[in-house]
Amino acid sequence: MAIVTMKQLLETGVHFGHRTRRWHPKMARYIYTERNGVHIIDLQQTVKALSRAYAFIRETVADGHQVLFVGTKRQAQETIAQEATRCGMPYVNHRWLGGTLTNWRTIKARIDYLKDLEARRDSGEFNLLPKKEALLLNRQIAKLNMRLGGLKTMTGLPGAVFIIDVRNEATAVAEANRLGIPIVAVVDTNCDPTPIDYVIPGNDDAIRAIRLMTSKIADAVLEGLALRKEREPVLPEGYEAEDEKYLSAETLERLRRLQQSGAMTEEAEAESAEEKPGEEAEPAEEGEPAETV
Repeated sequence: MAIVTMKQLLETGVHFGHRTRRWHPKMARYIYTERNGVHIIDLQQTVKALSRAYAFIRETVADGHQVLFVGTKRQAQETIAQEATRCGMPYVNHRWLGGTLTNWRTIKARIDYLKDLEARRDSGEFNLLPKKEALLLNRQIAKLNMRLGGLKTMTGLPGAVFIIDVRNEATAVAEANRLGIPIVAVVDTNCDPTPIDYVIPGNDDAIRAIRLMTSKIADAVLEGLALRKEREPVLPEGYEAEDEKYLSAETLERLRRLQQSGAMTEEAEAESAEEKPGEEAEPAEEGEPAETV
């Protein structure tokens, strides 16, 4: 079954590209025709591309990775924040800070500083400070939240990046390519699809089209999270649920195997213990006296 129907794509205007004079020649294979000076995108390719991207995002999340949602243009800001929050993934919906991926250590330090300021504010520490100092700190929190608030849930480099309008997010595309992070993106007729790993040809300017595409990627994330829970190894006794975040996937798998081997050893010992009491003495041969105790 298709992830999205042709009717949904038509109703949201995904098939509308840019004017013919603004097209990118490398997008020619995704263009169906031209009407009234506007390129029309081939929606059959869009359906297939979205299905491939959906499967990739689902498996990426199921393997334990995160997906970073990126869309800083005005039409995409609200949708990116809503859908990323719905599936519990990090996002960037304001200006992309240079080095968000390539200089993650510095960005992570600023996020930790933001969390520390919020903890101090929530504990009531700001009430003990002079009004001017507390006001400046609150302004700093608001500024950091606007730029980094969506990244507070990101624990490390993501396993994939989903982008709306790759032309507008050229810096994010360059950083992801430099680090070898796969990119899933909605690519319009005026964009270069070359640096994108999973191209979804479609309208990246219409709010309804952006909402439809982003919601499908969020659904793939939620499905991947469900698969991840099914694949999670059972921890041995003595480990608590909180300990899982400190263990890698390889360590968890090793613990599961150790638990299985330990269970098999216990079963073998139990079977041997059951056999010993039931053993009977061999009958003595003729001419030999039976042993007496």
